[in-house]
Amino acid sequence: MRKPYRVALPAVALLALAGVASPADAAPRVVLDQGHVDVVGVAFENGAFDLHVHDEEHAVEYSPSEVELVAKPASKTSVPDDPSYNFLGTAGSPVWILPQVQDPELLWPGIGAEEIGSGVFTDDALKVDVVGVSGPADVSIFTTDPFGTPTVLADSGDGLPDTINTTAGGHMHANWAFEAPGYYKLKVRVSGKLAATGKTVTSSIATYCFKVDL
Repeated sequence: MRKPYRVALPAVALLALAGVASPADAAPRVVLDQGHVDVVGVAFENGAFDLHVHDEEHAVEYSPSEVELVAKPASKTSVPDDPSYNFLGTAGSPVWILPQVQDPELLWPGIGAEEIGSGVFTDDALKVDVVGVSGPADVSIFTTDPFGTPTVLADSGDGLPDTINTTAGGHMHANWAFEAPGYYKLKVRVSGKLAATGKTVTSSIATYCFKVDL
């Protein structure tokens, strides 16, 4: 086992403006705890990246600092008894996963760059770098194929930064796994090489806050 370490909202909400703030945060946050949300929404405007959280269910965008992303108790599962999942810890140990395939009761996290048109960046290629994680345990982002075989995209347990490759106009979903309950902060930046000039443009670091099974 690795070491621990913008907006009128409908009432039925998946959102709560009186959201729970983590102990280190003074301001309350909008709570997103189910439905389709691009956790890392990426736009490119006036020569700079804009990283935001896009609530697809209500067509609302927020800055990362405004939002608390929640993995509810129902996200709790166990690490499979399969060596290919060792990156999550010991087989049978608890793990909280926001899934790649939508579960209507849970947050469905995506990475989306649909707002960026084709041809702005060389080969439309973008890099999403997970540059830091703080919290009670490790965090990983991984995909699974139709046979259940995982491909790890980012894992704080074996060192960061890790790079997730995506494309302008693209959209992807993956499993987001947390190895203990508690509060987490994920630091992310995005970069790409401009097709017109060959210059690499890099965003500032955005911090995304998660609350897991609390």
